[in-house]
Amino acid sequence: MKFEKHFPTEQLKSYIKYFVVSENELENEYKVFPSSGLVIGFQYKGQLSTIKDNSESNLATAGITGITDGYKIFKNSAKTGTILVYFTEIGFTHFASNPANELFNLSLSLDDIFDKNSITEVEEKLAIANTDKLRIKIVEQFLVSQLKDIQTDKLILEAVKLIYQINGTIRIKELNEKLFISQSPFEKRFRKQVGTTAKKFASIVRFNAVLDNLKGTKTLTEICYENNFFDHAHFIKDFRQFTGDTNWRSFATSACLNCYPKK
Repeated sequence: MKFEKHFPTEQLKSYIKYFVVSENELENEYKVFPSSGLVIGFQYKGQLSTIKDNSESNLATAGITGITDGYKIFKNSAKTGTILVYFTEIGFTHFASNPANELFNLSLSLDDIFDKNSITEVEEKLAIANTDKLRIKIVEQFLVSQLKDIQTDKLILEAVKLIYQINGTIRIKELNEKLFISQSPFEKRFRKQVGTTAKKFASIVRFNAVLDNLKGTKTLTEICYENNFFDHAHFIKDFRQFTGDTNWRSFATSACLNCYPKK
């Protein structure tokens, strides 16, 4: 399995965290846990599908997945190759006119977001590209062509920063007070820019902080205390929602916590 990160050019680094070239020689089924930004995928070989309630649905060769509040199960065919684009928390809104929250819990074809001819052109170029460097360049050129000349919402950017500073344990009322904005207009702006409510986003940030903690030697009591869980039961409930599992100890030994083989 190949999973290599590549970082964007200067022009895109405010909007794109990184690109990933992912390749799998063998057919595989795996879980993907919630992340704090939207993700685009360009399939240059093979086929990806999602599995829900024992039903398998093929994904478009060029697609986008919004922020989710639970895990998703994916399946790749043998000899699969994908270019993944991981947006920053408010990066997506600089490329598309769709509010980010319209993609919440969805995986859609990129044809639903961008011009179909532009997507077809990218796919045709990727089909004949023979190096990772060239594939990344093709995707970057597409993104630059879609980049909009709009101002970043600095208030929402600051809100995201504050949520990260304490690993998602901040109360939304406290966040509103720090930003000197009332809840209703703040929530509307946050959902449009980030893709979900501030409360859900904070819970995803907290979840990922917990996953980082599981890599160490901390006890469950320490993890609950540091991440503001009232008790073990509350922790297990959230853990099950995000991972579909209650055996948190098994995740502590996983080498890739955000791309976990399905049991």
